[in-house]
Amino acid sequence: MNSFYSHKELNNLGLRSFGDNVLISRFAQFYTPETVSIGSNVRIDDFCILSGDITLKSNIHISAYCALFGKMGIEIDDYSGLSPRCTMFSASDDFSGDFLISPMAPSKYTNVQGGKIILQRYVQIGAGSIVMPDLTIEEGVAVGAMSFVRKTIPAWQIYAGNPIKFVKTRNKGLLSKIG
Repeated sequence: MNSFYSHKELNNLGLRSFGDNVLISRFAQFYTPETVSIGSNVRIDDFCILSGDITLKSNIHISAYCALFGKMGIEIDDYSGLSPRCTMFSASDDFSGDFLISPMAPSKYTNVQGGKIILQRYVQIGAGSIVMPDLTIEEGVAVGAMSFVRKTIPAWQIYAGNPIKFVKTRNKGLLSKIG
């Protein structure tokens, strides 16, 4: 048995759409497959969770144990990826102490806030990183392992840490290799 779904099995998952050469582990979970769009040349590894409004364009790799919580939207553009154990939250409970915190609490007692997460082209998020709601990680950014991203990151830079800090500018020369 292949560890990835066959094309026929992908059709049966109920995804909004998917392209060619899509490899999804049989151990990945889709809680709302009808709201997930996947381009071509995409691989999603074991034990990933995808929930909510998610658009994965083309040439993307989502490594093992990643979680994409897209209640308010997640979009990942071409040639981008998540290293193992990354988590993306497009919505977050209010931890001020004034509201209940739980998807099981009635909404009148909670204060969920957030916004769409956008990863532009050529972005790589390092292992164990957390990306919070309502931000854009601009083209060509690399985020170091174990980073906590709470704000938009400008294009072609490398950031790392908690809180994230600028490390250096990333070389755009890799674009000449892509063609």
